Amino acid sequence: MQFTEAKSFILNKLKKELPKYLSYHSIAHIKDVYQAADMLAKEEGIKGEDRKLLLTAALFHDSGFLVQQKDHERISCEIAAEHLPRFGYTAEQIKKISGMIMATKIPQKPHTQLEQIIADADLDYLGRDDFFKIGDNLFAEINMYSYMDENQWNQLQVDFMSKHHYFTPTAIKLRKEKKEKNLDLVKSKLPA
Repeated sequence: MQFTEAKSFILNKLKKELPKYLSYHSIAHIKDVYQAADMLAKEEGIKGEDRKLLLTAALFHDSGFLVQQKDHERISCEIAAEHLPRFGYTAEQIKKISGMIMATKIPQKPHTQLEQIIADADLDYLGRDDFFKIGDNLFAEINMYSYMDENQWNQLQVDFMSKHHYFTPTAIKLRKEKKEKNLDLVKSKLPA
């Protein structure tokens, strides 16, 4: 498994080919999810091959946006299956990576520890200080597909965050409390 080469390949492809109007599903988001997955993996004791598979899934998880927004997770799996064999990934490894990519689909339904980690990494920002900055990028991107005013956006965030929960003990410990504070701040913006 040539992880470093696969990483360079997909990051270069995403940098060159992702539509520029994607203010949220951008190279910055891919790198953010990669870093969050790496941190969670370390804290959760994931090492060796599993860690490389997890990080590969993080790198490929939104590559489907190269093609389209709708059903992008499935397309991301297809892109991984198309390109990873040339970097020495086996069919079994690619199947695991695809499971992790699909675990990022909303609503999240991870089945394994690795799937839980990537699901948490994908929405790590919900429980961080940069929540509003990243949220503004998502709001701008959503408005590229269909118009939504600020009240509708805040209501959507409240609905989404109220249903969301982290899966891993590490994400719960590090992000849950701040996510609740961010949720309260969004609620305070809604008209009474």
